[in-house]
Amino acid sequence: MKKLISTTMGLAMSLAAGSALAADDLTLQLKWVTQAQFAGYYVAKEKGFYDEADLNVTIKPGGPDIAPAQVIAGGGADVIVDWMPSALASREKGVPLVNIAQPFKKSGMMLTCLKETGIESPEDFPGRTLGVWFFGNEYPFLSWMSQLGIPTDGSDGGVTVLKQGFNVDPLLQKQADCISTMTYNEYWQVIDAGIAPEDLITFKYEDQGVATLEDGLYVMEADLDDAAKVDMFKRFVDASMKGWKYAEEHPDEAAEIVLEFDETGAQTEKHQKRMMGEIAKLTSGSDGSLDPADYERTVNSLLSGGSDPVITKKPEGAYTDKITGGM
Repeated sequence: MKKLISTTMGLAMSLAAGSALAADDLTLQLKWVTQAQFAGYYVAKEKGFYDEADLNVTIKPGGPDIAPAQVIAGGGADVIVDWMPSALASREKGVPLVNIAQPFKKSGMMLTCLKETGIESPEDFPGRTLGVWFFGNEYPFLSWMSQLGIPTDGSDGGVTVLKQGFNVDPLLQKQADCISTMTYNEYWQVIDAGIAPEDLITFKYEDQGVATLEDGLYVMEADLDDAAKVDMFKRFVDASMKGWKYAEEHPDEAAEIVLEFDETGAQTEKHQKRMMGEIAKLTSGSDGSLDPADYERTVNSLLSGGSDPVITKKPEGAYTDKITGGM
């Protein structure tokens, strides 16, 4: 009897060990530092959604010196979070990235201007100094100005483009009439600096029809030929979207989870809870699949970015529904 019990226990332990070993390791590289912008992934990890999908997920924070495309090209990640402009630019330059899911349905990018400048509409931009993020983030702006017929080369009737760091100093110091902000981050930095909302005017790229897709999930094209990896990516995206939907429904809890993962201690509860509330507006309505119309709008915006477009031709094979098709 003891031998039978011992054998049974041994079998159970062996099966348990085998089950533990069956979890697939997956590394996700974020586009930026740990914050509510990526809450869905941290929630999925903390709430056990990845465990339920037999995944052992490592989440690597990004930062100003980290280019997700370079990380995945060097084998440092299986999946990256990136904005489509930079992902498509990387693809054209030889890094074969493919969008497998699009958790962010809407764009959070906008120009924030001081009302005292007298700017009331985009027609008031000529002659003004506008702060613009570069490193691939300038292309929606250049496309917008191109569509408006406003030069960005400093010529008469155009705008002066100020290369903006990832801060709001140019507006606070009145070096620029308008600066680039995200609805969930820099805009609130301006507010926290003491400028009242009624003293600002904002122009959302989404409302101007020139928004490009942000925060998509990308993998290397060759990995999509591997059936095992495709299965792993499907489980990852499904679990991640569970995390995003949970975060939308429980924004304060999601923000608290993000704070637990912030090893730098740089984030504050107030800022993260506010950020999560804004992020939920961008992920709302998304089931993870990429809308072809949104993709085409992004591509067309990038192709029309003035004399130096981010891509020179329409990409082929830059996205797939192989991962989200069954969702």
